[in-house]
Amino acid sequence: MTDYVLVLYYSRNGSVANLARQVARGIEGTGLEARLRTVPAISADHESTAAPVPESGAPYCTLDDLSGCAGLALGSPTRFGNMAAPMKYFIDQTSELWMKGALIGKPAGVFSATSSLHGGQESTLLSMMTPLLHHGMVITGVPYSETALVETTTGGTPYGPTHVSGTHSDPTLTDHEISVARTLGKRLGELAKQLKAR
Repeated sequence: MTDYVLVLYYSRNGSVANLARQVARGIEGTGLEARLRTVPAISADHESTAAPVPESGAPYCTLDDLSGCAGLALGSPTRFGNMAAPMKYFIDQTSELWMKGALIGKPAGVFSATSSLHGGQESTLLSMMTPLLHHGMVITGVPYSETALVETTTGGTPYGPTHVSGTHSDPTLTDHEISVARTLGKRLGELAKQLKAR
């Protein structure tokens, strides 16, 4: 079985999906497969159900996708300074993996998007790290050797890649945002190989 880093994300307007693809490019540059997966939307209407296969984009993630990964990149838009409910709902279903210790020692990183520069990106990234720490994962961010971190006037933090979509929800990434996303992917791929070799 091929080693892969799981790029698991929820995206509503395309910004987080675009970041996920750039993180995947960074992973693939290390020779590992980047497995893109998403989660279904959830609804307060208990009668609402999602199709078993998304109409477009990445397939839905399974617990097997998560348990079998060599590393994880987790992405979500910001919802009031926290990860979006669909991602939280998926993470809440991973108790079985936690009980088995299936993710202990594997590298993980996070990424996000907001409409405004100070719209809660960093608190969202930190909120996504918390369950990964409970799973025993090794959290990595983006070091300042990535010069885009000090040059960017849009998204990008040492906690993980981010995108600022603006009031019109533009999912187009800036060059700096792309660089930060690819750097995270490269770090995850390299760490996955190093940690697996131990």
